[in-house]
Amino acid sequence: MGYNIYKYRNVGERVFVMAKGTPTYVLNLKLETEPFQDHILDKRFEIGKKLYNSVLNVAQKRYCEMVKTKSWRENQKNIAGVYKSEKDPNEAKMLCRPYFKIRKDLLKKHGCTEYSLHEVVKTMQHHYKKNMDSYTCQKIASRAWTALDKVLFGDGEKLHFKKYSEGLNSLEGKSNASGIRYKLDSHTLKWNGLVIRVQRRLNDYEIEALRDKVKFCRIVRRFARGKFKYVLQLVLEGVPPLKIEKGTGRIKNDIGIGDCGIDIGTQTAAYTTDYDVKLLELAQRVQNIENEKRRLLRYMDRSKRATNPDNFNKDGTIKKGVKLEWNFSIKYIKARNVLKDLYRKQADIRRQDHNILANEIISQCDTVKVETMCFKGLHKRAKETKNSETTGKFIRKKRFGKSIANKAPSLFLTILKRKLGARGGLYFEVDTYNVKASQYNHLNEEYNEKKLSQRWNFFEYKENKIKVQRDIYSSYLIKNVKKDLKTIDNEICVKGFEKFLKMHNREIDRLSALKNLSSIGV
Repeated sequence: MGYNIYKYRNVGERVFVMAKGTPTYVLNLKLETEPFQDHILDKRFEIGKKLYNSVLNVAQKRYCEMVKTKSWRENQKNIAGVYKSEKDPNEAKMLCRPYFKIRKDLLKKHGCTEYSLHEVVKTMQHHYKKNMDSYTCQKIASRAWTALDKVLFGDGEKLHFKKYSEGLNSLEGKSNASGIRYKLDSHTLKWNGLVIRVQRRLNDYEIEALRDKVKFCRIVRRFARGKFKYVLQLVLEGVPPLKIEKGTGRIKNDIGIGDCGIDIGTQTAAYTTDYDVKLLELAQRVQNIENEKRRLLRYMDRSKRATNPDNFNKDGTIKKGVKLEWNFSIKYIKARNVLKDLYRKQADIRRQDHNILANEIISQCDTVKVETMCFKGLHKRAKETKNSETTGKFIRKKRFGKSIANKAPSLFLTILKRKLGARGGLYFEVDTYNVKASQYNHLNEEYNEKKLSQRWNFFEYKENKIKVQRDIYSSYLIKNVKKDLKTIDNEICVKGFEKFLKMHNREIDRLSALKNLSSIGV
């Protein structure tokens, strides 16, 4: 969504308050391409990749020359010194304003701005006038600027070029007036002499969506079953239409009323609402593809080593410091295409499962509270090398990289946040460091540290000893966090604990009959 919503949804109607810009959503429609149109689109995507790499190459050269200058290094050193000495980020930002102005002038002087890259691509575009329009080329240059911007101001380490076997998977325009255009009267896509029919069978949702204004169009290609298939994405102005169930006339996936607390993990998500408690494995169907992927990767590695024996050292590692030429067999290329298709299927299944779970949660609440999590830090290997005290062997440095890649918990939260915003709900991230939901006991108001392997909390409640699953209990505490998002409301926890226990025990009975992940502990 291209807007921020900061008010509750009124019962019976959808109220959207926009803090910035206009509301925007995307409609996907298949393109009914002919074989000759596929060839033209393939050619244009290849041109788009070459333009992107060429612009990025210019940007990299300009960036390298700029960072060598004494003025840039001194200015960056001054900015770093202010942020080290000043703890308050807002105050540090105020003190750094003159340095930011110097940095902005240096970027402009060395041509490291978005509009300077537009000028670069303008000269390149003349060679491809028959295939690429100026607006599409400008968007390619903007994409190169985004990559450079991450290196300059974000967490990017270096610029990455598109490889020969890869390429751009989307091309877009800047408006629906020229370049890539959708024509409603003929229901076709028009782009530099190319006219492609858009899917003819439309459901009620798609018909309703096409009444909104088209901001711009985007062509997306997806590799499926050995070939590229093309999809037209219409970026529409407005809010998505309501989906109505046929026969009943009820609104599909309508939003509920109440609060929800979510304890998100690397592979699981526990949530507590006023009506239900659940502990679920994220994207459960994704794991079914892993075994087939592993077999394919092993075969591809054997094939690559057999056809390129001179590219490997005696110990099996790839040679470094020299430019290597790779030869791949026909069977290897076929296996690589099958692997691409598996990755696509896995991504589609993962996104579908996340959408289903998000809809399930939203149907029970209009306010969601989630702990802040740094998934990027969790998937990295440990830096320190440690030995086990009992065995004396090295402790594995592996962390949660594979499980995060398969389950994509961050993607689930992104989908949940987007769906809540589209329905007028609220999404809050509570302060993990201050709340400490996994350590807190609301019955005695104490914090007790626990090992990650301890999946149960043992309490004394009404002169009886009870045990509560750790993740589910954390979600209950997160649900009852106060408005400051830093402290737990103990009174509400005590008041609703009896009802929570009943729902908790019912969920544990359900999980006991299933084969669960070891991290669930049931």
